[in-house]
Amino acid sequence: MVLLGPERHQLILSMLQDKSVLHIQEIIDTTGASESTIRRDLSELEEKKLLKRVHGGCTHFHNKIEEPTVTEKTAVYDAEKRAIGRHAASLVKTKDCIFIDAGTTTLHMIPFLAGKDIIAVTNGLNTATELLSVQVRTILLGGDLKAPTLSLVGRGAVISIQQYRFDKCFLGMNGVHEHMGFTTPDPGEAYIKQLAVSLSDEKYVLCDSSKLSQVTFAKVADLQDCTIITDNGADEVKQAYSKKTKMITVIA
Repeated sequence: MVLLGPERHQLILSMLQDKSVLHIQEIIDTTGASESTIRRDLSELEEKKLLKRVHGGCTHFHNKIEEPTVTEKTAVYDAEKRAIGRHAASLVKTKDCIFIDAGTTTLHMIPFLAGKDIIAVTNGLNTATELLSVQVRTILLGGDLKAPTLSLVGRGAVISIQQYRFDKCFLGMNGVHEHMGFTTPDPGEAYIKQLAVSLSDEKYVLCDSSKLSQVTFAKVADLQDCTIITDNGADEVKQAYSKKTKMITVIA
């Protein structure tokens, strides 16, 4: 039986309720529609802010102040994040003092830091745990623990981070936009990232290509303030961004 457009839309949204990410092939198998039809459906639903398209499928729509949970973010772009993390870790040299932001992309750096004689400061609870597991000397900021992202924010985190100076900082970001710069949903997290940028000699934003052309609530920095490390899915927009800042693309 051929489903009409509204019926497909309802079925897609119903399928997405139980998943962090819904792949196009799953929708094709369930609806029997062509790939081009499903891509049009996803575009229409995204325009209505009922879902967000990602490479190869779709995920839940989040407005500018909503923060996806660690579980939601872990489920998407894993191979791309691993490639980004590997390259970022290759930039860390012996005796470096670095800041590693809370987040799932920065978390992928850690296996590649094993054995390096460095000091890592972080505001991520799970980040600190993973750093210790690979025998990296770790300093965890104080502050209020934010449940969705397992990050430490607030007055305690601000006071803590201001004690240090970094050779490099590695930040996650929810939005990276050609004109609006780097943004994140929570102002408290944005301020910690701002401080990390101001306290670091070299600044890197680690983001998979789905974050490009996105804008969230709280601004962290202008595009030219940090080097972007992203995956090769960003090739079609690389030229526009590279006019304003350095962009490193890695192959997942």
